[in-house]
Amino acid sequence: MFKRILVATDASEYSVRALKTALEIAKTFGGEVEVLNVMYLREAYWGYNVVYSVLVPPEQIQDAGELAIEATLKGIEVGNVSLKKKVVQGYPAAMILEEVGKEDIDLVVMGSHGYGPIAGSVLGSVSQRVLQQAECPVLIVK
Repeated sequence: MFKRILVATDASEYSVRALKTALEIAKTFGGEVEVLNVMYLREAYWGYNVVYSVLVPPEQIQDAGELAIEATLKGIEVGNVSLKKKVVQGYPAAMILEEVGKEDIDLVVMGSHGYGPIAGSVLGSVSQRVLQQAECPVLIVK
């Protein structure tokens, strides 16, 4: 049923909860989990990523994304679940939706809130957009 599960993470507490939930689902259905971190660069959203990459080297962006994934995984027992880690750059909701299409994802699991610019909203703007536009089921974890 849920063989390919995508977990979007920003290393927030909500992302950690989402990962734990995704791992339980993967164990139940024999699935695999992809942990995705999207490095949000406002310049990438507006098309200026070439200019920005001169100021911040791509390796530094990749390293920051990998650190976010490792922070999410810290202290979590993955067990025998196949786990793939991926860091991309761009607007988070758009990149998550793109990954769903490219990787043939069966389920997206993500936290209800993250470290986005609008704190305290009922549902995070990235979570809300993915929930509305994804072509697969989306599980929002509180």
